[in-house]
Amino acid sequence: MQSLVCYKTLSVWKHDSIPTVFQQPHNTKQGTWVKLNILKGELDFAMLNEQGEVISNHHFSVTEQPPLIEPQAWHRIVAFSPDIECQLSFHCQADQLFTKKYQLTPTHSEILAALPDLHGGKALDVGCGSGRNALFLSQHGFEVDAWDVNIQSIQRLEQIIAAEQIQQIHTQLRDLNENQQIDEQYDFIYCTVVMMFLQAKTIPPLIAQMQQATKSGGYNLIVCAMDTEDYPVQPDFPFSFKAGELKAYYQDWTILKYNENVGELHRTDEHGQRIKQRFATLFAQKI
Repeated sequence: MQSLVCYKTLSVWKHDSIPTVFQQPHNTKQGTWVKLNILKGELDFAMLNEQGEVISNHHFSVTEQPPLIEPQAWHRIVAFSPDIECQLSFHCQADQLFTKKYQLTPTHSEILAALPDLHGGKALDVGCGSGRNALFLSQHGFEVDAWDVNIQSIQRLEQIIAAEQIQQIHTQLRDLNENQQIDEQYDFIYCTVVMMFLQAKTIPPLIAQMQQATKSGGYNLIVCAMDTEDYPVQPDFPFSFKAGELKAYYQDWTILKYNENVGELHRTDEHGQRIKQRFATLFAQKI
């Protein structure tokens, strides 16, 4: 397992300020470890099962500190001394730091899936949003150019870059409908769930630019909504691929992965359910 890093530390709690929620059965989120550090006094602590039943009881103090609590483990603070002073910190695996610390959408699953084939270098994020993928790749040996049309998204990413003193990400405000030109050469160019928000006429020149700007042996990754009979495209998406259309663009490349599977949008329907959509997913290497 990767080494853990602390992404958030709460203020010191005393006898009258320990939140009630932590004295009731609760669990940690997936991918989140917690550490309670006792600065003064002592407390009783219980590990629980999902039904709230006690699995084990523990007594902790300054000299007998609580262990790291693993993700999704149920527990609660049972009792504490009048002089208690303690502090809670949250930890995650290193490559989830930005996601957890800045409440970003998790790194796209296809970026994670592609990572074993990638070996660092220079990457271009075509439609970076708030930078979830660019930030992740910056931790894995990539210098990333990150483009987006949304100034708030770019500003949000720039704030994170400044706060974390990241040198490997370079942002650019770019309207891809107006300018598809890619002047530099890249080891990896990716465009995940972005093309369906572009005009249809933008797609052929954009893909052509992505391809010519990819170094020999480099990679392209594209994920985009489709329009099919079983899953018609969302009416507000200006563009969508037809069956086999994306794959045809890359007939001269080595296609490492291609599918047209059903996935879920982040948006929900009137019943609060995630809306399903068929997506074209391609990961290919330039010969």
